[in-house]
Amino acid sequence: MSGVLSIVATPIGNYEDITLRAVKVLDAVDFIVCEDLKEARRLLSKLDIKKELVTLNEHDEAANTPEIIDRLLAGENVALISDCGTPMFADPGHILLDAALSNQIQIVPVPGVSSLTTALSVSALRAEKFYYYGWLPVKKDIRKKELYRLSRMNELIIFLETPYRLKNIMKDIVDNFGRGTEAVLAYDLTLPTEQILRGSAGSIYDKVVAQSLKGEFVLLVDNRKMKK
Repeated sequence: MSGVLSIVATPIGNYEDITLRAVKVLDAVDFIVCEDLKEARRLLSKLDIKKELVTLNEHDEAANTPEIIDRLLAGENVALISDCGTPMFADPGHILLDAALSNQIQIVPVPGVSSLTTALSVSALRAEKFYYYGWLPVKKDIRKKELYRLSRMNELIIFLETPYRLKNIMKDIVDNFGRGTEAVLAYDLTLPTEQILRGSAGSIYDKVVAQSLKGEFVLLVDNRKMKK
């Protein structure tokens, strides 16, 4: 009988946000598939869990997936985690999940923290409907075209980004959506340095520059013309 592949959400910053079920699953599986060894070891050390780790990232997912599938088919149970938060949001793992489905391997979600829903919950914006974009293109000219396209949409748009591009991304948002567009920047969520900046895109950009902010963030841009 095949083993089970568990998709396990992990904390986005504060290790105390780990769920009881996630701890139980991570402690029980035969091995853990992770995006980065350093991040995974840090988490497991906090939980006092010792497990074999197998990497699955953009460089080795195609090469490592067959071995993981073979071990699942042999009856081993496996947990997939990303560096933080809920896996599969622009994270590696899709090749593995496709292969698991093709081999009729059971896939079980172990829900928990997500930076997306965490940011939405404190945004004070009406979020019954939104457009999740995720990460913007790295190349400036392509990013500019994408932002122009997005600026024509009548939506609450959500972006995720890497820590070192916050200033540039905020400048691009101001240039394309306008300084007065309402926005929320959820910065370093769940950490002691957490900030929730609300207001116009322009005022948030000014704060980012003044404080030299560099950290994990979720950006919500409210480009809806008709708001309730």
